[in-house]
Parts: sequence; structure tokens; C-alpha cells
Amino acid sequence: MKNIANNFEQFYDQSSNKKIVFTNGCFDILHVGHIRLLNDAKKLGDILVVGINSDSSVKKLKGENRPVNIESDRKTLLESLKSVDYVFTFDEDNPLNLIKKIRPNILVKGGDYNENIIGSDFVIENGGEVKILFFHEGYSSSKYINKIKKA
Repeated sequence: MKNIANNFEQFYDQSSNKKIVFTNGCFDILHVGHIRLLNDAKKLGDILVVGINSDSSVKKLKGENRPVNIESDRKTLLESLKSVDYVFTFDEDNPLNLIKKIRPNILVKGGDYNENIIGSDFVIENGGEVKILFFHEGYSSSKYINKIKKA
């Protein structure tokens, strides 16, 4: 059984001396592209922390009809994955403040990100590294939403 931290203090108590990997996203409709990214990210360290955008943050980024799944449901789905150790929600447009609190050793994004990875400067300045993992083409929440609309 996995220990899910309810706050940052509990997270740090449980994660001392371990390599922390961080990634983030909306994770609105969980799909195989997400699962592959999370599994690959977990292999890079001891603890995988996922930051998810709050409902209001998703709405700002993706539009009025998003998210499809509410924040608590998205969080529950991610927490149930064996590769994910902790899930924290952030309300801002980007996860920079969360990254500064967590101070990951490795910041991970999918290969659809080429530059301007939020938090990369902070992670590198603090001795960490940034990894861009393989992007599995054809998988996106927006693509699935459009497919459902056409059905």
C-alpha cells in the first residue's frame, strides 16, 4: 500500500535521501500516453511526484469546456497508479511554485516539449537535471475529446 502525503511536511518526511522525479500536467482524460510517460519517469528515481492543474487552472489553459474530469477525480486516478507516489494540485497557470517547494532532482516532460520547460532553470541551478522523455504520437486528451464529439 502506498503512502499518499496530504501535505508537504509529510512528503518531505517520507522522501529524505531519495531521488525525486517531478512531472506535471492537466491529466484531464488519462490515456496510454500518460501512463507510458509516468512509468518512464518513475524509472529515473525513487519517488515520482505529479503536479496537476486545478480545475480553474485547466479552464484558463484549455477553455470553458475543460476539464472533463474534476480535480479530485483526476487526482484519485493518478494516485491509483503504481508508478505515482504523490500527487499535488497547483492553482497557477504553471507549476513553478510547486517545483520550488518540492525541489526535485529530475524534472520530466514528454517529448512534445522542446524548450521553455517551466522550472528547468530552477532545477538545474539547484543541481538537478531536466529530461525530455519519448513522446508517444497520437495520444492527447484533446484528441480523445474531439473523437467523442464526432461519435
